[in-house]
Amino acid sequence: MENFENYRLKCTLSFGDIYGQIIIWLIVIFLSLASALALWSTERELYALLTVGLIVVLSLPFLLFAFVTTLLNHIEVNAIDPTAETSKFSGKRPPNEKPAQATG
Repeated sequence: MENFENYRLKCTLSFGDIYGQIIIWLIVIFLSLASALALWSTERELYALLTVGLIVVLSLPFLLFAFVTTLLNHIEVNAIDPTAETSKFSGKRPPNEKPAQATG
């Protein structure tokens, strides 16, 4: 990669790629809330809150790791031809192409 102008980055990530990860993390959150409700009583309120906090804190790094690796797997680096790229965006139109006009 001697010249970064000769490459194009393209992200192909869609919502469907991370949908399963979001569902799994929501299940983890709901299970932690269920365990907190099971521990909830007048003398164990602190244990219930600590259980929810511990599960969220321990699961968050795994969630972020899954998101980041999924994102990195969907980034493409494509080599481009610099001469074709400059002629494509130079502003010149082919001879038979007319500019767009508004109708009124």
